Amino acid sequence: MDPILILYYSRHGSTKRLADAIAQGAMAELSSMEAKAASASFVRPEVVVRSVASLNINSNSSSEQGSGEENADASLKEANPNAAPTVTLQELEQCSALALGSPTRFGNMAAPVKHFLDSTSSQWLKGSLINKPACVFTSSSSMHGGQESTLLSMMLPLFHHGMVMCGLPYTEPALHHTRSGGSPYGVSHVALDNAVTLTEDEKSLCIAQGKRLANLASALWHANNQETTHGA
Repeated sequence: MDPILILYYSRHGSTKRLADAIAQGAMAELSSMEAKAASASFVRPEVVVRSVASLNINSNSSSEQGSGEENADASLKEANPNAAPTVTLQELEQCSALALGSPTRFGNMAAPVKHFLDSTSSQWLKGSLINKPACVFTSSSSMHGGQESTLLSMMLPLFHHGMVMCGLPYTEPALHHTRSGGSPYGVSHVALDNAVTLTEDEKSLCIAQGKRLANLASALWHANNQETTHGA
């Protein structure tokens, strides 16, 4: 089974905290699967956390400053020095599942995330992501900062890629009593006063989201693998 990709863009660290908690949930679920596996041949897939580089919007940059991609990556590292390595299109293509996160920007995904998704035409043409599960997550600096519309906007290109969206059911208790982030469309964080620390409800929902994504990834991978084997 191919790696589960947790992909995010974060300027101040809030979305990164969500990504790390989702990764924690996915790893916990995969460890549980490994412990319960009847076959010793079960190989636990990796959970890979990657970031989307900032856009280089400095029109005065010269060739002496290096490529735009290098400057964008440096810009993200400067703003968030603990950011994960920048994602490659190959990593996206080869993943078995995707968690995609972005802060809200006027009720929509941030421009770097949209820019990255716009570069995935080759993967769309090849159908690389068809039937793979995906979830989305976001952070805003206010309670009504457009979280749900951002989550919905991030789903649209993933539907075009043929991915299977993985939300959060209301069997998760934290969805009923959260006074911070969290929705059935995907996990979220309310960064009031630029607070990057997740509430207990937000972290609980992130872990639940990661577990559900890993569970669906395993089920769909085995189903697709069996179909390939039987059709051979």
